[in-house]
Amino acid sequence: MNKLFLKLVMLPSGLWRGMGADTEQLKAILGIRLKMDDRRPASLGRPNRKKEVKNATWKNMIISIAMGFIYMLPLITVKDVIFGLSISLGLLLVWLSLMLITDFSNILFDTRDKFIILPRPVNDATLVLSRLLHVFIYLLRLVLPMSLPAWIVMGIRYGWPSAVAFPFAVLLIVVFALFFVNFCYLMLLKFAGPQKFKEIINYFQIAVSVLFFAAVYLIPRAFDPDKGFNVSIADHPGLKFLPSYWLAVCWHWLGYPLYLPGTQWFSILALLVPLACFWILIKFLAPQFARNIGGLDITEASEQKIQVVGKSAQGKMKFYHKLANAFNRSDDAKAGFMITWLQTSRSRTFRMRVFPTFAYVPVYFVYLLLSKGESFKDAWHEMPEKPGYIILLYMCAFVMMNAMNYLYISEQYKAAWVYHAAPLKTPGGVLSGAFKALWLKYLFPFFAVLSIFTITFWGWKTLPDIILALVNVTLFAVCMVRVGARHFPFSTSEQINQSGYRVIRAFLSMFLAFVLGAAHYFLVKQDILGLNTILKLVFLLLSSGFLWLVWNSYANTSWAVIQKADQQ
Repeated sequence: MNKLFLKLVMLPSGLWRGMGADTEQLKAILGIRLKMDDRRPASLGRPNRKKEVKNATWKNMIISIAMGFIYMLPLITVKDVIFGLSISLGLLLVWLSLMLITDFSNILFDTRDKFIILPRPVNDATLVLSRLLHVFIYLLRLVLPMSLPAWIVMGIRYGWPSAVAFPFAVLLIVVFALFFVNFCYLMLLKFAGPQKFKEIINYFQIAVSVLFFAAVYLIPRAFDPDKGFNVSIADHPGLKFLPSYWLAVCWHWLGYPLYLPGTQWFSILALLVPLACFWILIKFLAPQFARNIGGLDITEASEQKIQVVGKSAQGKMKFYHKLANAFNRSDDAKAGFMITWLQTSRSRTFRMRVFPTFAYVPVYFVYLLLSKGESFKDAWHEMPEKPGYIILLYMCAFVMMNAMNYLYISEQYKAAWVYHAAPLKTPGGVLSGAFKALWLKYLFPFFAVLSIFTITFWGWKTLPDIILALVNVTLFAVCMVRVGARHFPFSTSEQINQSGYRVIRAFLSMFLAFVLGAAHYFLVKQDILGLNTILKLVFLLLSSGFLWLVWNSYANTSWAVIQKADQQ
């Protein structure tokens, strides 16, 4: 399969050569990158540590076909073919852009191969094209099977001309997302410079992730539910400025009606805009690309040096050091606390994947607030009359769960040998210190903000519920780390996947959070025999006792448990 894709992207060799790339070098670099991709562990299933995992491409393609049914639904439910196609391609464009922004930007700015490629006579155009085409092939391997269900629907419902045209529309969506997103990245690298680029791009990725999440959940609220699926592009003329509509307009040339007169020329933009981005990218942004890539590593190294010098020169006890001493008794727990506190601030990968979840909570709460079809103004005025704050408070469990999942992952996981070399009697102290650092740094401040919001809108009567919710959310988090596989902080590779047993344990942990939240909501909603307050107190005592038992077990984790988790 990779050989077929390699031949496909090398067909316009004259175009690549005209842009200044060495086609022989380009083909060799792409061939090696694709071969390495096919040897990575698949995204699902249990890895084999002793053998390379081959044929990962086919496994990912099967998963993509299953996901493709989501993009097929607008073509079935919406009668207007151009509007339905615009929605389907728009969803695909959003998914592609999100993938490029969150995951594949690392490929474009990967510095690990600089010792192999950069010393060779490889020019900037070849280097940029090799990385762009590598991502392009990777996206094609996902998008083509993902678009297969929609492709079949287009052929059955609208005939063979639409079936022939649909793959070209999908191809252009991939091209548009790839070149436009990376065009923005290289513009940022050129004008911001390597010194600020990594920090800016990290927060940019977080902001875009939140924006896409909010758009997926909140934009459908703008549609009139009384119309059902009988909607038309004429009801939403602003969508004509989206690239997905530009591609959908191409079906006007196949004889389908155009509900927004005068927009047929938008189909030209579907071709010109990605080509313009590509031309500017290669001609103006590719020069000195290798020098900028090399500067990223130099910048990171200098930043770390400055941080170390600053610590030794200041000579004062840091705030996190004071917290470590205040909340931990043993030295190993203090060490686990400080390692986690520092690494969660320094790791861009951790911040990228955890910070957006703080915004997901209010966005999803607004989504639930508007789920009954009311206007935002009406729902906002009725909010104090309903116990919706219980749902809001228990959503913090999702933040803690996400933070704990990524606490163990690191690109420098091989440095975790220091845990095994240290004279630790039991690893439970390090694990408990790491948990306390996450709890104090992320869960408690976020929960405090939501608590202030709750008290402001629902009054001080909610204070007992806030305390009970905090204990229950903490209980859920401790149960999750106690039942799940236990690892040292930042000690595992991202390629280590979840076995079926681990997935079952994760579902059981989520079920516990649901049970705790549902029981609390029932107590608030229904006053049983006037004993509501007493029942809440009993609930609080039981949860606190269970929390102490589970925490005590987790804090006394043995080496045998750690070794068992590493072998899974």
